Amino acid sequence: MIKRGNALARGIRAAARIEPEELGATLLSFLFVLTLMAAYYILRPIRDAMSSDWTDAELSTLFTGTFLFSLAAVAVYGLACSKIRFRRLVPGVYAVFASSFVAFYFLSETGHDPAWMRKAFYVWVSVFSLFHVSVFWSYMADVFSRDQAQRLFGFIAAGASIGAILGPMLAVVLVGVLGPSRLIVLSAGLLVLPVFIISYLESGRTTSGSRADRASAVQTAIGGNPFAGFSLFLRSPYLLAIGLFIFLYTAISTFVYFEMKNLLAGLDEASRVRVWGGMDLAVNVLAILTAMFGTGRLTTRFGLTVTLAIVPVLIVAGMLALAISPMIGVVIALQIVRRAGNYAVTRPGREMLFTVVDRETRFKAKSVIDIVVYRGGDAATAWVFTALTTMFGLGLGAVALVGAGLSATWVVVAVYLGRKYKARSGDVIGPDCGRRAAGTSRTASERPV
Repeated sequence: MIKRGNALARGIRAAARIEPEELGATLLSFLFVLTLMAAYYILRPIRDAMSSDWTDAELSTLFTGTFLFSLAAVAVYGLACSKIRFRRLVPGVYAVFASSFVAFYFLSETGHDPAWMRKAFYVWVSVFSLFHVSVFWSYMADVFSRDQAQRLFGFIAAGASIGAILGPMLAVVLVGVLGPSRLIVLSAGLLVLPVFIISYLESGRTTSGSRADRASAVQTAIGGNPFAGFSLFLRSPYLLAIGLFIFLYTAISTFVYFEMKNLLAGLDEASRVRVWGGMDLAVNVLAILTAMFGTGRLTTRFGLTVTLAIVPVLIVAGMLALAISPMIGVVIALQIVRRAGNYAVTRPGREMLFTVVDRETRFKAKSVIDIVVYRGGDAATAWVFTALTTMFGLGLGAVALVGAGLSATWVVVAVYLGRKYKARSGDVIGPDCGRRAAGTSRTASERPV
């Protein structure tokens, strides 16, 4: 760990507006998400390389299967939130996923049906791709206060970008040496590391209560109805708006993803792995400096409304450019800008929205939004894309115009959410709103160290 007094620590604190007593928890959180994203991005190009072997209808079916599996996984996770002690909940999620990927490796080595295995792997990695990061940000919103989140989440999110560079680099370099199956084992090994990082974060952080209260909160389960996340989501206009924000993001993502996979269909699988991995590398290099040193300043200076709206505005312009010039280069550029903007700006801003909700909402309803709504959006818009291209025969330019309309709606929802967050930032939304006032900043002694 970097000592607080040395030059590097002082430089990081000054550039990213990190207080001295926050440095340890911030760097641990940075390392936490870095490891998670490296593990995922080793798997991502392997998964995406498979997609070009399937038709739009087959891939849409897999998206639907992913949604159904995600729905079941969130229900199981809600039960775990209600029954499992909080200190074991988050590390347990990553241990389960690590074990599952080791199981996939051994199943593939024993000669099971390759077609069945490939499709099952595609679906499970797609479930994991949202689950691991949703749980992480739920945990971050539990560790840091609202005011800290505005300053620190951008810097922490840069760890995701660095991990997302490291992962595809390892995939591109090692796929020829180890092969795709052994890369899966490497990813599983990385998922074990956050279990130890969480133990350090828990031992170092403090809360705005007595030590006895803190011990009780960590040692007990969140409790409540295991399926409360669904009802909390449906009852709250604020949470419904976050869900719509994510749905529109997924719609744009799915449109661009399908066009990319169709354009790469003529390449062999190893070449596709390299193309997807290279794109991941470009996205995350672009995102790092913005997330580390720009997002916190953007949020504190211009507010969350601008932070949430800036990327949707850029995507409107990009979709219009694609409609005018429907070429592969424009699609790649749009994909890079969309994803880099999401990692550096949109995602940290979106996670700040959950710092004004209670713990049950943060862990149960957030997973419904991040996973069920996201994958439901994937499934729905995948079939819409298939209908537009197969039934109506729309080309890339026409589909881009549809995407521009969706992006414009996304801008409107972003502005609404930013204003609602500002209006509600003095109170915590949820059944235990009387227990925590998000508008009350922690004192220096109460901040995580």
